[in-house]
Amino acid sequence: MRTDIAHTRRGIVRGGRRAARGTVWLFDLDNTLHDASKAIFAAIDRSMTEAVMQSLNLDREAATLLRTRYWKRYGATAIGMERHHGVDIDAFLELSHSFEIAPLVHGESGLARRLARLPGRKIVLTNAPLPYARTVLGALGILRQFDRVWAINHMRLQGRVRPKPSLALMRQVLARLRVPAARAVLVEDTLGNLRSARQAGMRTVHVYHPGTPFSGKHSGRGQHVGLRVNSVSELLLGRRPLRR
Repeated sequence: MRTDIAHTRRGIVRGGRRAARGTVWLFDLDNTLHDASKAIFAAIDRSMTEAVMQSLNLDREAATLLRTRYWKRYGATAIGMERHHGVDIDAFLELSHSFEIAPLVHGESGLARRLARLPGRKIVLTNAPLPYARTVLGALGILRQFDRVWAINHMRLQGRVRPKPSLALMRQVLARLRVPAARAVLVEDTLGNLRSARQAGMRTVHVYHPGTPFSGKHSGRGQHVGLRVNSVSELLLGRRPLRR
């Protein structure tokens, strides 16, 4: 079933302009607002492995295996490093992203202008660390378009880091923003994160990116996806309806 979102030349409007201003858009960062697979993911992989090597005095092969295992289990290597080795998570995140970020950022042209025309509050919700996220958004020229950057540094529940796809995190986000779930939209490239958002009652947009892990296994649109687009600009141009 379609929602009451009308699409005009000026963008996406839900139930008219007044209602649209009440929508909260939660945007993922990597492979959603920019093409992280083009250069940044490779740099992060190298830097993350080196951070594990340095933190635990491991060789490259052992560090790579451990990093991959923690990423698959927890959604973030840093969580495994904290839980199993007592490594300070903030220090590890800083160490694992200690490379020159801005020259590796690749985004869509006109993105700032299109975001500015999107009615409603706009927030970045990313499993990346805050300094990295702010640097990427600055390089894209869109940092000032967002009311808030909600990074992994802010994703603690009951003393533990709980990043996406945690359902508890999604509910915490809604509670802290004081927004009904029906007025929130998660825009993401990762289907597992969209599934949790849908379970929390949010609407969802899948930004398909072939470089996202396991994306090739999902050619269709599941019940947890309200709209599937090939780029965030396709969403912002407002040419396709978003269902509940």
